[in-house]
Amino acid sequence: MKILIKNGRLVDPASGLDRIGDVAIAAGRIVGLGDVAGDFDAQRVIDATGLIVAPGLVDLAARLREPGLEQKGMLESELNAAAAGGVTSLVCPPDTDPALDEPGLVEMLKFRARKLSLCRLFPLGALTRGLAGETLTEMAELTEAGCVGFSQAEHPIKNNQFLTRALQYAATFDYTVWLHPMDPWLGGGVAASGAVATRLGLAGVPVTAETVALHTIFELMRATGARVHLCRISSAAGVELVRAAKREGLAVTADVSINSLHLTDVDIGYFNPAMRLNPPLRQGRDRAALRAALADGTLDALVSDHMPVESDEKTLPFAEAMPGATGLELLLSLALKWAHDEGQPLARALAVVSCEPVRVLGSALGSLAASAGRLVDGGVADLCIFDPSQHWAVTPEQLVSQGKHTPFAFEITGFELPARVRYTVVAGHIAHEAADQAAQAAA
Repeated sequence: MKILIKNGRLVDPASGLDRIGDVAIAAGRIVGLGDVAGDFDAQRVIDATGLIVAPGLVDLAARLREPGLEQKGMLESELNAAAAGGVTSLVCPPDTDPALDEPGLVEMLKFRARKLSLCRLFPLGALTRGLAGETLTEMAELTEAGCVGFSQAEHPIKNNQFLTRALQYAATFDYTVWLHPMDPWLGGGVAASGAVATRLGLAGVPVTAETVALHTIFELMRATGARVHLCRISSAAGVELVRAAKREGLAVTADVSINSLHLTDVDIGYFNPAMRLNPPLRQGRDRAALRAALADGTLDALVSDHMPVESDEKTLPFAEAMPGATGLELLLSLALKWAHDEGQPLARALAVVSCEPVRVLGSALGSLAASAGRLVDGGVADLCIFDPSQHWAVTPEQLVSQGKHTPFAFEITGFELPARVRYTVVAGHIAHEAADQAAQAAA
């Protein structure tokens, strides 16, 4: 379909583009940017006056729950949620049931995602068979099937000698290993260690659970030369270790979740299970360090940490509730809220959810690496068109995701979030159109 987007504010954080103009799309590519030839014969015209036209968002951490956990989230429902949130590409961890440790499972998942045409899907392959931490998977075959890296999700590898071998193998073939830095023996609690956990009588997770894991990972990176992406840094001490590792020249990137960027352990309140998250919410000084680190580039990307949870698993006492929350539809709004709170420009808010995640993925994206997360003439037509002036109160009824639990619900926070996505375009196809916009187009 040929689409013409008119009079939008075009913002591309990678190039610094920020101007009013048009975008012409044909055959899944951007064929005109800024000033479009008058003879472009569009089949669909979108009036983007007052709207921002940005690169489609790229989310590095979104559990889709399929295969095996469809009662928590179907592939179609969660990719629809991604499109509703302006997310055009996402990375899913391998902790499905069964785990993504066989090429056939990866190919099936990618095939189903392509058929839905809602969002590009980039799976992480399991680092070990069944995520048991004992036998390496066939990484080469999983890469050919479409995996962009290898991970244990939140399943530990108990033997550092085995982790060393895994990193050596990955380094040999230039694969990226995605690790969640959390020592399993120190990280068995349900809330961050501190005054709040003590007062509530909750088992604590000390900061050392993260820092011990980070020290181990960095030592093994030095020994093996492996490239590692660190998932969901949560503490000020962890930020300092990542900053030092980058200064040293280690091939490391890192992300932070929307939850850790905006919430603290005080938000647990009186045992609110919506705040049962992993990593646990830490103190205000940790949140401040994470916000500063995302601004200065120590942390490379902001992620939704999307994890749909069933109501029966969430409406339990805090310590028994399943950790996790819905986040795909909130990623854009919470990136913009962080930028507003910290005095960061719009371009930086968009960069941490578009071009910076693409840089993390690098060559694993193949031919998409050159233009994904960007607005560029001739590039792939993955776009997010949103209204920056519209605020919204998050309610379960509004969420497209099968998971309806979020710590940012209006009834919990009492505040509205900025920006609503009006259109999401994936490969030149309109994957999402806000209901009021669709009604206007029909009229």
